[in-house]
Amino acid sequence: MAKRPRQAVQPRSETNVHPLYGSASQGRWNPLGEEQRDQSYVKKVRPQSDNQRALLEALEEKNLTLALGPAGTGKTYLAISAAVEALEEGRIGRIVLSRPAVEAGESLGFLPGDLQEKLAPYLRPLYDALSDRLGGKRLKGCLADGSIEIAPVAYMRGRTLNNAFVVIDEAQNCTYGQIKMLLTRLGWHSTMVLTGDPDQTDLLPGMSGLADIAQRLSVLPEVAVVTLTDRDIVRHPLVGAMLTVL
Repeated sequence: MAKRPRQAVQPRSETNVHPLYGSASQGRWNPLGEEQRDQSYVKKVRPQSDNQRALLEALEEKNLTLALGPAGTGKTYLAISAAVEALEEGRIGRIVLSRPAVEAGESLGFLPGDLQEKLAPYLRPLYDALSDRLGGKRLKGCLADGSIEIAPVAYMRGRTLNNAFVVIDEAQNCTYGQIKMLLTRLGWHSTMVLTGDPDQTDLLPGMSGLADIAQRLSVLPEVAVVTLTDRDIVRHPLVGAMLTVL
């Protein structure tokens, strides 16, 4: 019986790659042009600017890093990427995520479900970044076995976070007292990063403690305070243009 001729394998297009998430070519990325795959897209995240490079270096070298900058500069994504890399390399035992449950100018009312379900809408940006790096199935498994933990800001008091990578997102919506409490949770063999934009807080004027905390900690050589600007924005170019006039 004659063998069937093998079909020619079409070379895979590599143009639909995010400029921050990694690229095998220099093509433009289309968010709707690539199928969602249940796996991490890249092994390493490549910084797109000097400030992003400084942030990645700080996350690797310092136990405490504050990443300040406007929306779209990759603060959260780079922090999550560093956390996942540390977990997969065995340098930490778990990832702890925390984000203040502050609504952006509107009240959603009572949210049904358990604690994780109540916090899910507020933590969606962290879930998205984790899913990009781990894939959906792996992420669910890590949440189930405790490798990734969701810890509300209100429930962090009294804890000591050892052997962990702690990400405090949207820290501009924390008061001075809350941030001080979060910082003092840092335990042995742990790394903590606070991300936020001091100019985009949802608290009442004067209540956010992020800018004050960053200024006080900047004098400590063991702490890295990395400031990103509108030049580091990796979202639509219009985002950077709008932030210069809004």
